[in-house]
Amino acid sequence: MPEVTDERPYHHGNLRAALLDAAERVLRDHGADQLALRDLAREIGVSHAAPRRHFPNRQALLDALAVAGFARLDTTLRTAMAGAGDDFPARVRATMTAYTRFATDNAALLELMYTCKHRPDATLIVEAAEAPFGLMIELILQGQAQGMLEAGDDTARIGIVLFATLQGIAALINGNFVDPELLDGLVETAVEQFLRGARPIS
Repeated sequence: MPEVTDERPYHHGNLRAALLDAAERVLRDHGADQLALRDLAREIGVSHAAPRRHFPNRQALLDALAVAGFARLDTTLRTAMAGAGDDFPARVRATMTAYTRFATDNAALLELMYTCKHRPDATLIVEAAEAPFGLMIELILQGQAQGMLEAGDDTARIGIVLFATLQGIAALINGNFVDPELLDGLVETAVEQFLRGARPIS
């Protein structure tokens, strides 16, 4: 019997990016359990060994997806915040809206991001996560400096409450407990409650 060889090309113009794009599509449509380097290579049209130039194993691919996800979340939040100008309530509203839309538009990716972040030795993912979460802390510090939030309150504690609110709304939408069409209204209510509950006591 003649030897069967893989005649697909080893090289690809931008293999790493192509693998991440294909992996995210599989993640979104079928879940992380269905991700396999060999299958991705077949889809892209390269040899089954080619992906290992960038990702030595499946976990390395998952970690790279998580890092890319946090980078994209950071860009999303910064773009939304920049578009809101200097007005603190507008920046809060833009940030909360941007986060929840990212979380509901990329539910599988977000779950992977947080799962990988808490895996042992996930240093690169933890570092990637610091940017978007640091942005939220900066937003709270701005509110305190402008007198919109209670000065002297534990910034991290306020940030955790804000994050928990956003995650809770996203989880309700992603879990099909709440109609996605209610998202914007829920975020608006959350914004109003956050600003009212954290403002200085007169």
